Amino acid sequence: MPVAAPKTTHQPLLRNRAADTPVDCVLLVRDLDRRQKRDSSPFLRMTLADRSGTVPAVLWRAEADDEPAVEPGAPIHLHGKLTEHPRYGRQIVVSGLAEPDSQDIDWTRLVDGPARPTAELLEDLDALLGSISDPGLARLMHRLLGADTPLGIAYRHAPAAKYNHHAYPHGLLEHSVQVAHLVSAGAAVFPSIERDLALCGALLHDIGKLDAYASVGASIDLTDPGRLEGEIPLGYYRVRREIEEHGDVPPELARRLLHIILAHHGCLEHGSPVMPSTREAAVVHAMDKLSGTMGAFDRLEKETAREESWSRFDRVLEAAAFFGSSDA
Repeated sequence: MPVAAPKTTHQPLLRNRAADTPVDCVLLVRDLDRRQKRDSSPFLRMTLADRSGTVPAVLWRAEADDEPAVEPGAPIHLHGKLTEHPRYGRQIVVSGLAEPDSQDIDWTRLVDGPARPTAELLEDLDALLGSISDPGLARLMHRLLGADTPLGIAYRHAPAAKYNHHAYPHGLLEHSVQVAHLVSAGAAVFPSIERDLALCGALLHDIGKLDAYASVGASIDLTDPGRLEGEIPLGYYRVRREIEEHGDVPPELARRLLHIILAHHGCLEHGSPVMPSTREAAVVHAMDKLSGTMGAFDRLEKETAREESWSRFDRVLEAAAFFGSSDA
């Protein structure tokens, strides 16, 4: 039977921990995989996290009748050892799990969030929405993203992804505001870009994620519509339906706005059903990619130990990230 962990003591965040040190604290379960060894005995593979990053973990003794409830999105009290595996890198070898006491759960240490205060992001979103001069687009954006609408409230709180970038509460707000600011700056440099159209496309390009992802506790996962239909078709359908129900956006303008949503991943291999074919679609795709890439660097920096110069290889970057010499 796993040994119950004692009361949590103040310990450094994951990123600040050195290898070959004991772990005795409450961490968040991001992912959970129940497996069997060759002799059919069960074991657990987990991804554990605090706000500084994530780390894989394994519990080799995992008897279902003995272990406490371990659920994705929930905190768990564990003790074990942070090790450096020669093949897989940093991981925690867990020797015991226990239900955490409520006084031991510090959500400010467990859950990541935007780099800027959420209040500032909300002010930015309101200012961006207020800067739209086209009356039809302004009305459409208020119906979809107004602060007093159910969809607008969800948009301000939702994550932007399960893992790759901005994967935390208010992540969709942070990412969308970033893309909108970048697009607005691009329109100032390239006057041929229709700023209102590009700005609306920037704020709406990921709106399908509100239907494609769901948060359970602090865990983020795809919904059935997200798996079956995908975030881009879901966002396209939502915006098109809103346009058709009210009819205050001219058809040609509506078509160009919907094209931005459909094309924002940039190519068919990355999930876009069409390639960017307008200036506005091209600039939204470029700035969306830039924001996602910077978000991936932020995630990798949090996952990389402070004494390490290089991250692991990352599929988003298609490279490892360099964060400076450890002896600098």
